[in-house]
Amino acid sequence: MEPTSSNAQSLMVAGVVSFYMAAALVMVFVNKAVMNSTPELPLLFLLNQLVLAVILLHVSALFTKKVEIPKLDLKTAKKLTPVILVNVIGLVFNILCLRGVEASFFQIARGLVLPLTIAVSSIVTRTVPARRVFLAAGVVTLGFLLGVTPQTLTDLQWRAAPSAIAIIYGVLSSLFIAVHAVLIKSSLPHAHNSTIQLAYWQNLGSALFLAPFILVQGEYGTLLGLMNRQELNGSVFIWGSIITGVFGFLLCVAGLLSIKVTSPITHMFSSAARSVIQTLLGVWIFKDLLTSNRALSILIIALGTMYYTWIKSAASAPPKQAVHHTDIEKAENALARQSEGGGTTLKN
Repeated sequence: MEPTSSNAQSLMVAGVVSFYMAAALVMVFVNKAVMNSTPELPLLFLLNQLVLAVILLHVSALFTKKVEIPKLDLKTAKKLTPVILVNVIGLVFNILCLRGVEASFFQIARGLVLPLTIAVSSIVTRTVPARRVFLAAGVVTLGFLLGVTPQTLTDLQWRAAPSAIAIIYGVLSSLFIAVHAVLIKSSLPHAHNSTIQLAYWQNLGSALFLAPFILVQGEYGTLLGLMNRQELNGSVFIWGSIITGVFGFLLCVAGLLSIKVTSPITHMFSSAARSVIQTLLGVWIFKDLLTSNRALSILIIALGTMYYTWIKSAASAPPKQAVHHTDIEKAENALARQSEGGGTTLKN
């Protein structure tokens, strides 16, 4: 019985990890394909994903009681406003970053997620991380700096080099992911400690906040102009919105399953494997330029992240320190299970 049970558990873990990796990769590459096709409509594209996520949650609630749609009330909305605002701002910077960089470079542009999460969590908890945590953050930061540093001045390098504003978008996206991850802990009680209810509030609230900015930004007018001039690749935009909306929703489910059946180490190693696959697919599908700097950067960021995960798993900390580490782990779970390609919500 025991070997059979162990094999079943192993198959379940492998299935969940594979499902998560596949959904995350689909999100990145379909998002990138739409941004390549219609770079003028990033916010409208994001709005479509958010609205579809809300619709899918309502549909899911019809078939299972595990998906509970929260009752909307102003008091709860006010309490959740900070986490919703941080969520939508982070998503906007995320999609703008992806629009401006190659798919294989996207993970480098957002390479400061771990160091910024550690920093934000340390500020909030008013504690100082252990030296080895500092070392892990330093390794990841080194990998980021290596990746954004130009390697040569050849014409090919200059054409493929991301703009400074795209890298800034990546850093800001990382910062808001870190802040959002820390805010989740204080926000969950207002959503009855339900990740599904919090996801619903965030998707709905983000859509409501985003809609008027799209109007001010003029994307509705841009859409009409592209349609009138027949310059809109409607099939790519519409199908891209549907696919990323559905896979963003599935990624939420995969993240929840991953929390239950996998360990942080399993998740981080799968993230490292996904980084390699994402790089290779970026080179193959979009003909991304893979320099030695970028390859080494991705490797260093992955190693630093895995080292951090090993520290958190191996350390037997005293009670006070353990509380601090738990806060950071919660933040890491939230950011690690986010839709890496500019998905619908950041969630734990």
